[in-house]
Amino acid sequence: MNRRFLQLLAALLIAPSFAPLCAAVRLPSVIGSHMVLQQKSTVNLWGWSNPAEKVRVIADWDIQIHETTANNGGHWLVRVQTPAAGGPYKVIVSGSNAIVLEDVMIGEVWVCSGQSNMEWSGDQNLPQSLEEAPRARNLKIRFFSIPKATSNTPQDRCEGSWKVCTPEEMVHFSAVGYFFGKQLQQTLGTPIGLVGSNWGGTPAEVWTPQSSVLGDPKLKEAAGKLQSFAWWPKDPGKCFNAMIHPITKYKIAGAIWYQGESNTSTAYAYQDLFTTMIGAWRKAWDSDFPFYFVQIAPFAYGNSHVGALLREAQSKSASYPNTGMVVVSDLVDDVKDIHPVNKKDVAKRLANWALATTYGKSGIAHQSPVYKRMEIQGSQIRIHFDHADNGLVSKNGPPTEFFVAGADKKFVAATATLEGRAVLVSSETVSQPVAVRFGFGNTAIPNLFSKEGLPVNLFRTDDWEVDTSPAPK
Repeated sequence: MNRRFLQLLAALLIAPSFAPLCAAVRLPSVIGSHMVLQQKSTVNLWGWSNPAEKVRVIADWDIQIHETTANNGGHWLVRVQTPAAGGPYKVIVSGSNAIVLEDVMIGEVWVCSGQSNMEWSGDQNLPQSLEEAPRARNLKIRFFSIPKATSNTPQDRCEGSWKVCTPEEMVHFSAVGYFFGKQLQQTLGTPIGLVGSNWGGTPAEVWTPQSSVLGDPKLKEAAGKLQSFAWWPKDPGKCFNAMIHPITKYKIAGAIWYQGESNTSTAYAYQDLFTTMIGAWRKAWDSDFPFYFVQIAPFAYGNSHVGALLREAQSKSASYPNTGMVVVSDLVDDVKDIHPVNKKDVAKRLANWALATTYGKSGIAHQSPVYKRMEIQGSQIRIHFDHADNGLVSKNGPPTEFFVAGADKKFVAATATLEGRAVLVSSETVSQPVAVRFGFGNTAIPNLFSKEGLPVNLFRTDDWEVDTSPAPK
C-alpha cells in the first residue's frame, strides 16, 4: 500500500461524514471483494446511501479521492480510471460508514450467458468439469454467478458474490465459461472476471427487453407462439430485468452466449430477435462490446429441419457488427442428447474468436468456412467458400451431407469432390441442378473442414419453403 494511499485513507477516517451513524452506504453485490474490474478503462462504482450524503471512494492504484453526493433517491455513482492489468488492490468506499473491498483485481471481464449448454457444469456431473476441478486453482480467475430470477421491471440489484477460482468453486461455474476464461488468462496473462447469467431452457425473448419484443409485430407474434413450461420463463424481458439489467453499469470486455434450442419453433424470427437482443444489451451498457456465440449443435428435434433453420438464422446473425459465431457440428457424440458433453472445445473456439478479434492475436484460426457463391457448370455445381484460404479437407472419405436439386425442388443425395478451396457437387439423377444444400438437417454431422480443423457451416443456396412437418420416427 503506497504512502499517498495511506494519507488519503487517514483523511477519510477523520472526515466529518465518517460518523458512527447507521450504515447508510451500500454497494450492489457485483461490486465487492475479489472482483475484477476492466483494465485501462473508466469503470463505474455505485451504490446507495442517505439522500444528499457525501460519498468518497479511493483505490490504492489511484492517488485521489473520488467524491460525489447521493441524489434525492439515495443513489450515487463515481467513475474511476483503472490501470493496466494487475492486483490485488484495495478499494474503500466511505460515507457515514466505510466499506473496505479487498483483493480487487484489474483485468478482463466477460459475461457468460444463455441456456443450459452455457449453464452446464460439474453440478450436472459434466465429465470435463469434474476432471478439471483438481487443478482448477487460479487466483487470476474470478467468478460471479447470478442466481435465476425474474422481474416485471428492470432491477438495480441482483444476488451473488465474487469467488476466487478454486476446485470447490470451479465445479459450480459454467464449463464453457471457465474453459473460455482459462484460455484467455493463460494467453493474455491478465486476471479474468467471468459473470455467469444463464438459465437452462429459456428462449431469447426473456433475455431481451420487453419493449423491444412487444414493439415489433414480428417478434411479438413469435413470442406469442412460445410454449409454456414449468421450469423456465417465456415472457419477454423477465430475465433481462432481473439477471442482466442489474450489472449493466459494470464495465465489461464482452459477452459469450450459447442459446437457441428453445427458439427452434419460431426460427423465422430468430435473426431479428437475436440481433435486437444484442443491440439492446449494448445500449444498456452504452458499449458496442464484442458478442461471440455458439451455433446450436445437431439434435433430433421432433419436427424436420427446425434445427437447421435455427442454425441458418444464427449464421445470418453473425453479420451483425462485432459478433462472431462458432460452429460445433462436429462436437456431438449423441444427436439424441441436447447437451453435448464436450464443452472444452466449444470454449476453445469462443476463446479463439476473442483472442484473434478482440485482442488482436495473430495466427489463430477462428472462422469456420462459410458458403460464398455457386457456379452451375452443366450437370455440376461448384461451391466456393469464404475463410478457406488454405483449402478444405474431408475426414474418413469424400465430403458428406451434400444434396442437390433441379427445378422440381426435390433434393437428392449428391456426390461431392474437393477441388482446393471449392467443392464440386453433382448427382446422376439431376441432369440440370439449380440448388445445393449442405448439412441442412436437424441431425446432420458433416465431415468437411478447413485445413485448420474448423467445420464448414451448413448452408443452402435456395430460398424455397422448407419442410418442418413432424420428423419420421
